[in-house]
Amino acid sequence: MWPLMRLIRRPLSTAAPRGLVYEKHGEPTQVLRLKNIEVPSPTNYEVKVKMLAAPINPSDINMIQGTYAMLPPLPAVGGNEGVGVVIEVGNHASSVRPGDWVIPVNAGLGTWCTEGLYSEEALVRIPSDISIVGAATISVNPCTAYRLLSDYETLRPGDSVIQNAGNSSVGQAVIQIAASLGITTINVVRDRPDLPGLVERLRDLGADHVITEEQLRKPEMNCPRPRLALNCVGGKSTTEMLRHLDHGGTMVTYGGMAKQPVTIPVSALIFKNVKLCGFWVTKWKKDRYNMLFHQRQHLSC
Repeated sequence: MWPLMRLIRRPLSTAAPRGLVYEKHGEPTQVLRLKNIEVPSPTNYEVKVKMLAAPINPSDINMIQGTYAMLPPLPAVGGNEGVGVVIEVGNHASSVRPGDWVIPVNAGLGTWCTEGLYSEEALVRIPSDISIVGAATISVNPCTAYRLLSDYETLRPGDSVIQNAGNSSVGQAVIQIAASLGITTINVVRDRPDLPGLVERLRDLGADHVITEEQLRKPEMNCPRPRLALNCVGGKSTTEMLRHLDHGGTMVTYGGMAKQPVTIPVSALIFKNVKLCGFWVTKWKKDRYNMLFHQRQHLSC
């Protein structure tokens, strides 16, 4: 995801609810309109939420463009992530109450608004003693980073992971989680004028190695061979990163910022026996949380 994330924030007010609405797919600057929206009182399992903050992620842009794998019906309010405070609940809603902070479970909820009406099962309650910025951005990138490190290889202290876009939001979360587990990270970034400052910043987060795409292309690196490679770029970066993957290792693709295909040499499959996987956090969350929610509803009956 993007290394820097702008945050839409609006103080609580009594003004009419407004949202960034699009009625057709296209470039956000051309199709988004700030409009008054109708937010009725909740009934049954509905919940009315006052949004506190909502970030802008690449998936938000892709959804508005119409290129994302899951698209809400039009017209739609933009935004897939954010944090809000519950202000009213329907007569059958039991998992949240007014004053609770909540974040969306699934994509397509429409968080770029001052108020919204959502189903109870589309929200999860979180502590209100954390920062608003942290709460608004916790459900996509940190979750992605944790699952990438947990689900594909059994990593132990001393093992290493290589990732491109090491300064992205997911990349920075990977660095911090891996450091807490004693896992070495090799972080690939694009060359830039302020590279020394970026390297220092990533090292402060716990990065062990920070290298450029050019250094990645060298035959050997002065780093341990990684068992896990995390790809969100595609194109040549993926091919070069795969070259350094250990025998029997796994590469997981969770993005394609270069908008280029993932090209895999035949030799990597035959002689190194690497495994190639894909990860979509939206599908992961939808499957797990919906199952848990319905189990909870069944037990409460």
